[in-house]
Amino acid sequence: QICLSLVKLLFYLAHSPLGSIVLLDFQPRQFVMVDGNLKVTDMDDASTEELSCKEDNDCTLDFPTKSFPLKCSAVGKCEGINEKKNLFNAYRYFFTYLLPHSAPPALRPFLSDILNATGDLRYGINETLKAFEKVLHLYKSGLYLQKRTLHLKDYISIKGFRTVEGEDYKCWPSYSHLGCLLSVHSAEEAAAICNSQSQCQSFIITQRRTWTGRPLASFQSSLTDLIPDANAVVYIKRSASSGERL
Repeated sequence: QICLSLVKLLFYLAHSPLGSIVLLDFQPRQFVMVDGNLKVTDMDDASTEELSCKEDNDCTLDFPTKSFPLKCSAVGKCEGINEKKNLFNAYRYFFTYLLPHSAPPALRPFLSDILNATGDLRYGINETLKAFEKVLHLYKSGLYLQKRTLHLKDYISIKGFRTVEGEDYKCWPSYSHLGCLLSVHSAEEAAAICNSQSQCQSFIITQRRTWTGRPLASFQSSLTDLIPDANAVVYIKRSASSGERL
C-alpha cells in the first residue's frame, strides 16, 4: 500500500502541470500516510528545474552506490532526470525495505521484477505504476492462486459464531501482535494457510477487511469457547473437533 501510493504520487509529480518535479530532500521522514495515501509533508525542496547539458556526458545521475548515464535532449536538458531521481530514491528508501516482504509467494516474482527494474532504472514511472497495478489486480482478484487440492473439505464450518479473542501463536506477516491474523482471498486460501502451519487447528473469518477489500482471518492453535457473532464463521479442523464439543 505504501509503495503503490508513493508510485502514484511520483507519477503525478512526473506529469504535473508545472513540469516534472523532483524532490531534492527525498527521505522517509518527508512523507506521511493520510487516509491510506502517502503525502509529502514539505515541498520547500521541490524543483521543476532539470539539469542543463551540452552533451550526454553532462547527464550522469549519481547516487552513493550507483551512477546512471542519461541523454542530453535537443533543447539542452538531461532527459527525464527529475523523474529518474525520484524513482531511484523510491527504490532505495522504500522498495528495498518493503517489497521483498509480506506478499503471497506467487506474487513475489512480480515484485522482484519491479525491484530489479527500478533499481537499474530500466523502468520509468509509467512502467512502474503499470506493474504495481497489475500486481494489485492479481492480489485483489485472487488470480495469483494456483489450482490446487481443495483444503476446505478438511474443516467443519460453524456460522454465526467466533472464538474468544486472546493471545495465541504468532505468524508473519500478522496484522496483530497477539496472534496470527492474515488477509486472505477466501476461506479456501485460509484453509490452505492453516494446513501449512503445524500449530493451526482452526480459523475465524469475520467482516473485517483490509484496504484492498480482502477479509481478515484469525488462525488459532486450540479450540476455545464459541460466542455469538452474526458476521463471523468458525472453521475447525475435522481432526481437531469432536462430537461432544460441537
